[in-house]
Amino acid sequence: MIRTVKTDEIIKNVKEMCIEANHYLSKDMDAVMKKAVDTEKSDLGKKILSQLQDNLKIADEEMIPICQDTGMAVLFLEVGQDVHFEGMPIEDAVNEGVRQGYAEGYLRKSVVKDPLIRENTKDNTPAVVHYSIVPGDNVKITIAPKGFGSENMSRVFMLKPADGIEGVKHAILTAVKDAGPNACPPMVVGVGIGGTFEKCALLAKKALTRSVEEHSEIPYVKDLEEEMLTKINQLGIGPGGLGGTTTALAVNINTYPTHIAGLPVAVNICCHVNRHVVRTI
Repeated sequence: MIRTVKTDEIIKNVKEMCIEANHYLSKDMDAVMKKAVDTEKSDLGKKILSQLQDNLKIADEEMIPICQDTGMAVLFLEVGQDVHFEGMPIEDAVNEGVRQGYAEGYLRKSVVKDPLIRENTKDNTPAVVHYSIVPGDNVKITIAPKGFGSENMSRVFMLKPADGIEGVKHAILTAVKDAGPNACPPMVVGVGIGGTFEKCALLAKKALTRSVEEHSEIPYVKDLEEEMLTKINQLGIGPGGLGGTTTALAVNINTYPTHIAGLPVAVNICCHVNRHVVRTI
């Protein structure tokens, strides 16, 4: 049976999610950040992590953004194939929600209309929207505002199949080492392996929206996530890039089938305010 979803509902939820994501750290990120204060071995690293905790508390109590870079709005829409949208075009509705959210939440508008002319759109639109059609009659919305201090540190590696898993490990560590302090560590590292040039980047971006307390259901990928987290935290970059044992809070890896001649790998890094909110309507 077809279910009608009014696009006013999309606008309302996207607006609220933009405000929520930028003002409150998700429960999984909050838990892992608090744990990091206890496990960090460097005195300076502990101090930096404690200061970050203070910042999060102030943001919560005073309803101000957890980071001044409130990001470019990235959304994943999983639309049930039995859903019929009624109202304005769905992408217009998403952008209207972003527009209202960034205005009502007093969030920084960081989007420029043309990448070279650089004129600000003044409402943080357009958003970047990824769609997928899934079974059912629900609409699952994931919003992940992405700041560009960490986004600029992301990489795509078009490896040869012969590079294998060791090549993948080298690519991940190379991206993190090159990022250094610029990605505002402690960071979350999203990795996409497989697909094509653009697919692996999308896999890496989506990986950042998975709870940092969950691992891949694929055994070897879970092992790789754990190994990479250990090796990244042995790099010594540390909180704020000032040294320590907490360079990353999690490594989330997604995989996808690929061509016999390729091994694409993308690394999408996010800072310690890895923002993501999920709602199903």
